[in-house]
Amino acid sequence: MNSQRTMRTVNSLFLHVLSFFLLWEWLRPVEQLTGTNWVVFFLGFVAGSLLLAFLGAPRALSALLKGIYIAVCIQFFHYSSFTDMLQSFPASVLANMEMMIKGQFTDLSNAFRTLLFFVLLWITVYLIHYWLMLRQTILFFFLATIVFITVLDTFTPYSAQSAIVRAVVIGFFMMGILAFQRLSSTENLSKPGTAQWKWLTSLAVLVAASAAIAFTAPKADPIWPNPVPFIKSIGGSSGLSTNESGQSGFRSDDSSLGGPFRPANVVVFTAEVEEEHYWKVDTRDAYTGKGWVASNPDEEARTFRRRVPDSLFSFTEAVPAESRTSIVYNEEDYGHIQYPHGLERISAASSFRYSLNTGTSKITPFNGEEPDAPDSYAVQYQHPSFQARDLQVSTPEDEGVAFRSIQNQYTQLPDSLPEEVRQLALEITAGHDTTFDKVKAIESYFSASGFTYEQEDVPVPAEDEDYVAQFLFDTKQGYCDNFSTSMAVMLRTLDIPSRWVKGYTEGTYLETLESGNQLYQVTSENAHSWVEVYFPGIGWVPFEPTQGFTNEAVPEVEDPTQAPVNEETPEDAETPADTPEQPVTEEPTPVEEELIEDGGEAAAVNDESFLQRNGKRIALIAAAVLILSVLVFKFRRKWLPFYSVFQFKQKKEDRHFPEAYLVLLTQLERSGLKREKGQTLGEYAKEIDALFSGTSMSTLTAHYEQYVYRNRLEPGTWSRVHADWEQLMHKTRTMK
Repeated sequence: MNSQRTMRTVNSLFLHVLSFFLLWEWLRPVEQLTGTNWVVFFLGFVAGSLLLAFLGAPRALSALLKGIYIAVCIQFFHYSSFTDMLQSFPASVLANMEMMIKGQFTDLSNAFRTLLFFVLLWITVYLIHYWLMLRQTILFFFLATIVFITVLDTFTPYSAQSAIVRAVVIGFFMMGILAFQRLSSTENLSKPGTAQWKWLTSLAVLVAASAAIAFTAPKADPIWPNPVPFIKSIGGSSGLSTNESGQSGFRSDDSSLGGPFRPANVVVFTAEVEEEHYWKVDTRDAYTGKGWVASNPDEEARTFRRRVPDSLFSFTEAVPAESRTSIVYNEEDYGHIQYPHGLERISAASSFRYSLNTGTSKITPFNGEEPDAPDSYAVQYQHPSFQARDLQVSTPEDEGVAFRSIQNQYTQLPDSLPEEVRQLALEITAGHDTTFDKVKAIESYFSASGFTYEQEDVPVPAEDEDYVAQFLFDTKQGYCDNFSTSMAVMLRTLDIPSRWVKGYTEGTYLETLESGNQLYQVTSENAHSWVEVYFPGIGWVPFEPTQGFTNEAVPEVEDPTQAPVNEETPEDAETPADTPEQPVTEEPTPVEEELIEDGGEAAAVNDESFLQRNGKRIALIAAAVLILSVLVFKFRRKWLPFYSVFQFKQKKEDRHFPEAYLVLLTQLERSGLKREKGQTLGEYAKEIDALFSGTSMSTLTAHYEQYVYRNRLEPGTWSRVHADWEQLMHKTRTMK
């Protein structure tokens, strides 16, 4: 008896420890996706709660200790002192509960959200203890863990490659131990300790072998690498808007550049374009030595409906341009509008309005009073054709005072900028007289001086180190931020106005549509930065210094003696331009009206290419599944008896006999031997026995009637008649 009690205690301890590690898999993504440094406190709460459950602590004591722990954590996270917490937290809880009732979940305070998270963990630990100790099953929580991990791996930057292996191994061990406990309690094993060690040894070997095979076996590439766009097109979801530090993708804080970024290939949007082009999001005008900021972040915003205000000035009417339209189908809602160079107007559902930050050129969409990006919208823009000869004759004197104002804003540099940066810019541009020639010389410098494009081995500058100087004179390797920032800063040392632009490249070509337009897919990996330079009398002109990238809007040098820029161009782009006009409101054009009416259907365009490429394969798989399902259903009379016999071999107690008898009746009916209405079980049994030339059915029926009318069975009934039941189940398979 003592050995059995010890075994149960050891099992319980082992199961609670494994439960802790399984719950840890739920908390790991929280740390990565939210950036919190307090996950250890939540893990401590989980560990303490499981320990109290294992020790069987009284409920009152357990609740008291958990409540104290939660209060201490909330005070540490959100309040300066316990006095401050006691004065404000109770009222805050009541106010937040009222907001929950009203559905205002986004307005909940951080302290109340922390409380809710602790309560959720509390409930989860209670359920786990209930499943382990009373139900002796953990299958539901194990499956929920697998689903949770895989969903996060699909829809977020969280990588679950290791987590899924850990969860499967832990889950299999837990289910194996619980299966032995159930078997031990039903079979009354004489030596449960010895049997358990044999069971656990076999279980460990099986799990280890399965994991080893899974790791070493060849794995086919996914047929559908990214199902997110298709799922979102069906559900109409606009997606998430999070982006973690160090991940490729669009971010709002550029004050501290540097360091590697990890690819997070999330589809941001797809675009239907007449010709590929870059997509602008916003600009920065102040370099700090570590990164970029907006010198006037709170500059007055301009609100408009469709036509963009004059404030979004790109180039003058002197530049030849062609009117074009692109259509955007959003997959992620980052709270901004991405648009081509030369934007004139935005067309979406009539409920949308837009706010232009004139300091950063960022356009924020609003649906009513809340920021919200439309699922789809059209952008009309002027695609410029910058002429090198016009740029070469552009001089600062062309615009006088107006140019001086722009020059003052877009040539500012920190006093800490090393002098060697300016000296390098002078060396590069020596012998070049015009502004355009100097700009092209610096743009070409990186491709001719051994600079390489690198995403991983990119250091963060030290506290006393300048970001540009580190790249130019030390590492000479980096990604777009390094190249574009260095070019802009060197131009500024020469008093040439330049600004840093953030956005996306044209993306990946998918297909050419029947309309002749091209469909491109833009992911977070296409997030990019480049340079725009101001030329008097012309406006802002884009340039692309990053190795391996080409912006088709960048003007080329006409002089054949000049070297071409960026010979390797895996990602081409086109940067149309922007002709400002005065009117802010205007009647929608037919193209806009069609977009507004068909906006709900736009998201499905995303997946036309996938369905076209894999349509036959999907159809064959669907047909095979359908045929297999029909065959399985049609011949269920043939295979179901095997399943039922196997199932009831494990159920040897007399209490399972009534269930087995009813299964036999169902199988007989499925075989065409349906019991007539008004026919007694005894009469029906004689009919079956006459058909099969035996007495098995009458024997089974007699015992079943005894159970029905007397509510009891003689001990050992099921073991005595089990062979008769199994024989009848198999005979039903031979019926025609």
